Amino acid sequence: MDRFQEMRVFTAVVDAGSFVAAADALEMSKPAVSRHVAELEQRLGVRLLHRTTRRLSLTVEGEVFLARCRELLSGVDEAEAEVSARGGSAVGLLKVSAPVSFGIRHLAPLWAEFMARHPQLTLDLTLTDRFIDLVDEGFDMAVRVARLPSSSLVSRRLASTRMVLCASPDYVRKHGAPSRPADLAAHAVLGYSLFATGDTWEFEGPDGTESVRVKPRMQTNSGDTCVAVAVGGGGIVLQPLFLVGEALESGALVEVMPGYRSVELGIYAVYPTRKHMPPKVRLLVDHLAERLSASGQRDVDPGR
Repeated sequence: MDRFQEMRVFTAVVDAGSFVAAADALEMSKPAVSRHVAELEQRLGVRLLHRTTRRLSLTVEGEVFLARCRELLSGVDEAEAEVSARGGSAVGLLKVSAPVSFGIRHLAPLWAEFMARHPQLTLDLTLTDRFIDLVDEGFDMAVRVARLPSSSLVSRRLASTRMVLCASPDYVRKHGAPSRPADLAAHAVLGYSLFATGDTWEFEGPDGTESVRVKPRMQTNSGDTCVAVAVGGGGIVLQPLFLVGEALESGALVEVMPGYRSVELGIYAVYPTRKHMPPKVRLLVDHLAERLSASGQRDVDPGR
């Protein structure tokens, strides 16, 4: 008697909502599915499902048993994945979140190689600058560009970048350039609405750390939009070097207030726990760390 098969069939029936749908999902006959569940209930001596002509519902005992089934089946899947990983491959669904601009510019070229290495893996990638809750939203890991706060999550630093204050040459000709943080109050500032510090910008200068609260002329949740408006002469922008590097190299933007250096941000792989870390997550973190460091560019800047 295959107890794990009984558990899989029972779980499939609950997830599918009917014996017929579960049979289709499992590629089994409906009588076989019904037999597995009936034998399971007989062996346990309890009814797990309420059956009517219209719907199925769990009994109290069924709810308890379903939770344990999911836990045990997940453990089996994880064990199989770990053995597979020791052979150099990852299997199953890997759900990942990454920032939009960094994901497009620096991570997009890395996915094809990873998927080619692990053909049994399905990648579900979400690009968003929103700070997601990995556990509540069901993500295996995330890539974050931040000064990472302490939390219950585990992280590995992959690379770093620094924030750069810059404007177009045309803007500087027309309005001049700030020489110290307080001068930003007299300038058109292009704000990024998802900054962890909001409209408070921080710099390290000759006299130590200085913070200034800016009043943005424009505010947006898109770093690329901030940069595009700055290139068009719309104001002064504070954005990561991986976003403004090409514009700085081409001369479309120039760094202003160079005597004051803004914050450095880490680029992290973040995941819920190091204990029982799924092999597929470990393999992806290693892949990203290897590829991002292979360039030898500390600022992960395409323009340098």
